[in-house]
Amino acid sequence: MSKAKPRTAANAVETVTLSVNERILKECYDLYTNEEKGFVILGAELGVSLLVPKKKITVMLIGNHSAGKSSFINWYVEEHVQRTAVAIETQGFTLITSGKKRESLTGNATLHLYPQLKELQKIDGFVDFLTTEVSTSKQKKFPLVTFIDTPGLVDGDMEYPFDVDTAVTMFGDMADLIFVLFDPIGQALCKRTLNIVESLNAKYPERIFFFLSKADTAGTETDRQRVLMQITQELCKRRGLNKPGLKMPTIFIPSLTAKAPRCENELEELCREVEKAITQNIQNTLNTLEKDAITIATQIDAALERDRQANKANFRACTRGLGLYFLGLLPFLMLFLSTLATQIERKVVEKWLGAQGTDVFYSYVTKVTRHTGDEGHQQGGRKLKV
Repeated sequence: MSKAKPRTAANAVETVTLSVNERILKECYDLYTNEEKGFVILGAELGVSLLVPKKKITVMLIGNHSAGKSSFINWYVEEHVQRTAVAIETQGFTLITSGKKRESLTGNATLHLYPQLKELQKIDGFVDFLTTEVSTSKQKKFPLVTFIDTPGLVDGDMEYPFDVDTAVTMFGDMADLIFVLFDPIGQALCKRTLNIVESLNAKYPERIFFFLSKADTAGTETDRQRVLMQITQELCKRRGLNKPGLKMPTIFIPSLTAKAPRCENELEELCREVEKAITQNIQNTLNTLEKDAITIATQIDAALERDRQANKANFRACTRGLGLYFLGLLPFLMLFLSTLATQIERKVVEKWLGAQGTDVFYSYVTKVTRHTGDEGHQQGGRKLKV
């Protein structure tokens, strides 16, 4: 008696543990990247170039050194993935993303994981300062987010091993959200930071959000208001950043606060912006999926119609060719039948065709014989005349 084969679960363990949003984005991504019948392959066969939708949004954090960028990432992920200190700890760019196991990737491995970053290879020395930290954390919305931790920006004689301004700008072109963190202590008004933010704001004003980080260290409420006014005045001096409705929520990491905070912590405001971007990414992905599906269906219908028209044209051409072929054989066939009729007795033909059929056959054969005979006489007369 043979053993029954064990039934496999309808959904893999990984799929079961995914949230609804993760599952939607994953299934949309798989529809595009399926090796046998994915949208990308179908589009290429039909002459249509389709882009694969993103499974995650990208959030870039900008600020001077010790602005709390790495601390915020550690708080959001709820794992110590980035080093934090008053000194400049982040000297390069680090991508923090979720994965199946905890690992760290260097520059070349990062470029392999994110092919869209290959343009950054043109910056001399950049790849050596590019890393990726993969975390298994499932906290908050982290599985749907990739953070970009940028180097701490400072003015003066500080030299970077690569063109940091260009690198930040190129990363900004790829980011869905750009969080600019100003700290109340230190170089909150760093000119290098403001220059980069101004250039990015000129292209993507809807992506940029300002936050006053480490707000719990600003002293009294009066001191904090003074710091906010000072930063706001500096921003308004720049035409590209002087816009109505400028908001700058105050945030701080609760676990890093020793004393009871004297100000409101608006970290939830920052998290809400992340959730909005995720929701917008899902909507954009579904809209793109619908549009691409219609495009592929239209191209398939057009290809089938072209194929039907080509089949009709081939059938007509084939029919015409066969007709002309048999028409060319008809004189030889009639000549053969007339010759055959002179060699076979009428009784034999009657057995095959019957009396009526024999009469019709001989009437046609007689006409052909007369026609060919007349042509022979005419040709002979011409020869005699010559």
